Amino acid sequence: MLILLPPSEGKTPAASGPPVDPAAHWLPALAPARTRVLSRLVAMCKRSSARSMADSLATLGLSAGQSDEIRRNAELLSAPAAPAASIYSGVLYEALDAPSLAPEARAWLDETAVVFSGLWGVVRLDDRIPAYRCSVGVTLPSVGGLTAYWKKALPKALDALPGPILDLRSGAYAAMWAPPAAHAATVRVLHERVVGGETKRSVVSHFNKATKGRIVRALAEAGAAPATADEMIAALRDLKYTVEEQPSAPGKPRQLDIVVAEL
Repeated sequence: MLILLPPSEGKTPAASGPPVDPAAHWLPALAPARTRVLSRLVAMCKRSSARSMADSLATLGLSAGQSDEIRRNAELLSAPAAPAASIYSGVLYEALDAPSLAPEARAWLDETAVVFSGLWGVVRLDDRIPAYRCSVGVTLPSVGGLTAYWKKALPKALDALPGPILDLRSGAYAAMWAPPAAHAATVRVLHERVVGGETKRSVVSHFNKATKGRIVRALAEAGAAPATADEMIAALRDLKYTVEEQPSAPGKPRQLDIVVAEL
């Protein structure tokens, strides 16, 4: 089983530790592609003139008040690195709470869950990275649009991986690589509640991430080991999630609605 996660915009910098080594990450064949993006990002952010700083902010989609992010990116080659699970600090990762997992569940998580990133391509949660700012929507000098860049680089490394695959990525990161449809499923979170005596459902936005984090944690604690997409769906139902499968287009992954009463 493989679980595909998005990164988080929020990150907690490592307090200490050696710097990042892209070749030590999962799928080391991607090291040259990772190093190219990393070196171009650092080179861009090292430019210190006012005009260069403004250009870097615009390229990364940041405001003038976020210039510290540019300075942090400039030091990525020497900055302390730590496991990705402790660097990403957004809603999904807070709900997942990887540091509090028991050792067996944490080992399952590090083996099973991977994070898609505009900078790293894809990494496991125990791969060591520094805090950075670079979304997949960025277009870097000499590299181009990162979505197109990773769409070209990732298939050779990922297409042969066995399933089943639970795709919890947001749209921008899902565009980096399409898993083989035959053994993959995507998830939409719906909130079900009673309003004026009538049951209503709505698509969850912000708390969608928290629900996905809790799903991953529950699977880790259960040590789920499904061999097929059907078994993966059954594992979610065994964990008391309400899972409803929706029709999917030919050649597309299975579409799952997970219905929750509480956010």
